[in-house]
Amino acid sequence: MAGGKVYLVGAGPGDPGLITIKGVECLKQADLILYDGLVNPLLLHHVSSEIERTCRVAEGCNNRRVLQQDEINQRLIDAAREGKTVVRLKGGDPFIFGRGSEEAVALRNAGIDFEVVPGITAATAAAGYAGISVTHRAHASAVALITGHEDPSKADSALDYNVLAKFPGTLVFYMGLHKIERIVSSLIQAGKSADTPAAVISRGTTPFQKTVQSDLAHLPEAVREANLVAPSLIVIGECVSLRDQIAWFDQKPLFGLRIGITRPWEQSEAEIQRAIKLGAQPVLLPTIEISAPADWKPVDDAIARLEEYQWLVFTSANGVQYFLNRLWETGFDARKLAHLKLATIGPSTAETLNAWHLRADVIPPHYRAEELAAVLKPLVSQQKILWAGANRGREVLQTELAEVSATVDKIVAYENHDVTAWDPESVQLLESGELDWVGLSSPSIARNFHRLLPEKAREQIGNTIKLASISPVTTQAAEEVGLKINAEADEYTWEGIFAAILKQEAAC
Repeated sequence: MAGGKVYLVGAGPGDPGLITIKGVECLKQADLILYDGLVNPLLLHHVSSEIERTCRVAEGCNNRRVLQQDEINQRLIDAAREGKTVVRLKGGDPFIFGRGSEEAVALRNAGIDFEVVPGITAATAAAGYAGISVTHRAHASAVALITGHEDPSKADSALDYNVLAKFPGTLVFYMGLHKIERIVSSLIQAGKSADTPAAVISRGTTPFQKTVQSDLAHLPEAVREANLVAPSLIVIGECVSLRDQIAWFDQKPLFGLRIGITRPWEQSEAEIQRAIKLGAQPVLLPTIEISAPADWKPVDDAIARLEEYQWLVFTSANGVQYFLNRLWETGFDARKLAHLKLATIGPSTAETLNAWHLRADVIPPHYRAEELAAVLKPLVSQQKILWAGANRGREVLQTELAEVSATVDKIVAYENHDVTAWDPESVQLLESGELDWVGLSSPSIARNFHRLLPEKAREQIGNTIKLASISPVTTQAAEEVGLKINAEADEYTWEGIFAAILKQEAAC
């Protein structure tokens, strides 16, 4: 063996939460990730390595060049020979109709070290999300996994429908949507009862999962009427009849909706997970990027003279993270803050503070700068306050607290930079009106969203594409640039944004 190493990793069938812990560990240590078209790109959200998508078919390839399997194999080999740790990320399980074994053989023949990290395959995951248990004590003691798309170079099919028709359990066909009529007719001709319960699950475990049920004979007709699309799974057997009792996934409150997340991508994990939990598809629409300040000297100087201050104020989770990380990097720890009172603008910022085992002394009842200033006024008369904030933003604290002779020194603990463009897939969803909601979580984000909005999408905002604002101040900023707000959060957090969306959707 020579060079680097390749991990053949199963990503699961669609829900990004279905990847294994070992699979995530492989992604974190990879230098290069080659992922296929069935992999949910949200899995790559926090990966800092080089990423390439491998397109095996033209459909859904978004103008990328279609790669043959031999080319993919060679790319893995070449990258490993350069000494890289490579992850070949495949939908489902790499060894279940995933051609992972072909890649493994190519790697072994080339003398490349590799490991296989199994994934959850669609037969269990998509069926389970559709409320179909492929085995059951009373209905099926066996399950057969069958390809509906055999190697086209084969002269004859390797499938024996006489055997399959007599199989004493559940039949699961992968990739058989375009051949469903032949599959059904072959089974019935071989003796399978036309009344056998059957279903087709399209886009399983995603917010766009769609399932149709029928008896076997009428399954192709039901699929045509429902306009199902690939990837899909055909499930045939008595277990399908239990779906009416145990279906659960498609009953989530925001199932099938797309929710635009406008937070910086590095900090949107909680919102992504909340959208997924509610059954929605998160779409990343960051309008700003977060970075360390260009010059740490003002922060370092403030840390060196913290004894001059009575209060330390944070108006964002970013301020907490960047300031306290810098405190640690300069050789100090929480003991340096022992004499200070701490104030945060809201609970999210306070929770970030809690992660450092620090508690906020002041959190205003309403999460905006004016409310924070109002709560601080009777507490900070003639005192010195250090505010760790961003390079831009409203100067409400300085203005309001000057009225009680308090001195507010602001240091730039992190910087906001405007995003110049969204990724093409997100732009396409906006222009086509396929996005359902967008959350706007600050006045600057509202203005930046308007700035980045494609011209084709502007007429749809507030109508086909609805906007949810985090606060009255954000609503005002949105309306000033011509954006129509459809819902406003009662609690000025992203959780409040989701609550407002849920309320509006329930009323429809």
